[in-house]
Amino acid sequence: MTDPRILDVSTPAVDVKALVWGPEDGPIALCLHGFPDTAHGWRKVAPALVAAGYRVVAPFLRGYAPSSLASDGSYHVGALMDDALRVRDAAGGTDRDVLIGHDWGAIAATGLAAMPGSPFTKAVIMSVPPSASFRGKVPDVGRLLAGIPRQLMRSWYIAYHQLPYLPDRSASWLIPRLWRQWSPGYDATEDVALVKAAIGSPDNWRAALAYYRQTVRASKPPASYAELHRHWLSQPALPTLYLHGTDDGCASADYTRWVTRALPDGSRTALVDDAGHFLQLEQPDVVARLIVEFVER
Repeated sequence: MTDPRILDVSTPAVDVKALVWGPEDGPIALCLHGFPDTAHGWRKVAPALVAAGYRVVAPFLRGYAPSSLASDGSYHVGALMDDALRVRDAAGGTDRDVLIGHDWGAIAATGLAAMPGSPFTKAVIMSVPPSASFRGKVPDVGRLLAGIPRQLMRSWYIAYHQLPYLPDRSASWLIPRLWRQWSPGYDATEDVALVKAAIGSPDNWRAALAYYRQTVRASKPPASYAELHRHWLSQPALPTLYLHGTDDGCASADYTRWVTRALPDGSRTALVDDAGHFLQLEQPDVVARLIVEFVER
């Protein structure tokens, strides 16, 4: 497969760079990465999506070089959703486009799958369950509550990100540590180098931390993102495939049992064996097959 080409997308607040694999036209598979990752994280599943007839468009999220920092200082989910829609438009969207998101990209994809009039036909959400899975009358709530202490231990980094001074100087050791913790047994040498190139500098690292800080502190997004932002906690309306690695060290694969209740008709969930948090890199053939089967069904 040839190397990806670069798509440049200028928005009012950020200059987004996206990797593009596949034909110049045809339906888009818009792939949104998470933390700490980059658009290169889709390189192993891109060939199967291209073989299925899709253009794979994978933007570097705002703050992740070579995309720029956000001039408006916003790293809210609504801003990520806005960027994704603008990238799709710039790439020449069709009425058959699909959306694929992992980690923070999964959070943004959930919002895009929930918003009225979404331009996508189907969504694939990976590794981060929609928050609607845990609201309302939750079945088997005892089992869910029993898992909270362990999940809090896994999510230590979120609280750490809220501290002053220390997190801002932690990129060099925290990035490889999270990859080891979240995807045990996977050789992440290449990926860690790509991540450090994207968010290893002080300004880019602070942007990556801002995703967590603005969300945990419930800061309000700029007015231009407010309408999109209000959908990120909502239940997806698009048919959705939810994927989770059985060995995920970031979020328990057990959560998948509750995700099913939050998805509309035509959706499905699947666990990927022998995969951690970055399942699209650890088991790319399995993940790509599940995605293609779902979006083509």
